[in-house]
Amino acid sequence: MELLRDNVPMVSLSVTAAALYARFASSRLPPGLPRFAALLPVIAFFAVAPLAFSSSILRFVAGFFLGWLGTFKVALLAAGRGPLDPALPVVPFLFIAAFPVKLKGSDGGGGRRPAAASEGPLSRAVEVALLAAILRLYPFIHTLHRYVRYCAYGVHLYCLLNLLLPCTAAAGLALAGMELEMQFDRPYLSSSLREFWGRRWNLMVSAILRSAVYDPVRARVGRHARGHGVLPPPAPAHRRDGRLLPHPRRVLPRRGLVRAEVEGQGVAAAAAAGHVSASVGVHGGDHVLARLPADLPGWGRGDAAAGVGGRAGVLCRHRPKPAPVFY
Repeated sequence: MELLRDNVPMVSLSVTAAALYARFASSRLPPGLPRFAALLPVIAFFAVAPLAFSSSILRFVAGFFLGWLGTFKVALLAAGRGPLDPALPVVPFLFIAAFPVKLKGSDGGGGRRPAAASEGPLSRAVEVALLAAILRLYPFIHTLHRYVRYCAYGVHLYCLLNLLLPCTAAAGLALAGMELEMQFDRPYLSSSLREFWGRRWNLMVSAILRSAVYDPVRARVGRHARGHGVLPPPAPAHRRDGRLLPHPRRVLPRRGLVRAEVEGQGVAAAAAAGHVSASVGVHGGDHVLARLPADLPGWGRGDAAAGVGGRAGVLCRHRPKPAPVFY
């Protein structure tokens, strides 16, 4: 009765009509401002559609499906990016527009990622048991410690989404034979916040953000900064791509990044080749953080110092004080 009272059938029909209009308009207009103007009513409708529900659970689900991911997908469709494509058949297009799913192998994620491991029946049973226990705990939730409540809310959100999203993937497989990507990859095994958000937790959200924000900004900034070989470090830390780098002495030679002391001939060769700008002020004896090409053998100090005057890209430099530096 609550579903009928909240007009779920009417909202579903409206979302279907809006998605069909988006598919028709995008198939007739090229990517750009005309397509964006034609799809702007669909974006506005997806943003306000969750307000049609009075139930907090339905409003949360619709806000995540439509107000958050749906608006981004339609906006990316206006630019010719994202998981939506007017060349898709009607049913897959509607399914991808209305639910947080993506076809396996599509380019909506903006990058390759390893396949997520599917969870077995035992994991699903544990999640159902945890969800039932937390729901039984809610009448007494205000008597618990604040951090215990936060942990309970987090586990509740994970179990709910991890049970709901695979159901949508199974429905897509049954209705249209679509093979959809997994939405979670065991986030409890994350070793860092970056791995948790970017590779394990709600992969559809990270894929949409990568395609809508990260890739365009990186492409624009990369073209602007392509001719610069050295980035001047603002005190007290060093900056690269908007991220603060630790002190060079704490950087380990991994992931192609090495720390080395610049030799005088390396700086002269780099300035002559145009890799290093003279206004940056890199001199012999400076400690630099350099990214070496993949074809250079070894990751020693000599390779990094020689690479400053050759093919290595210097990311930041640090001029040590006259006092000796101990590593």
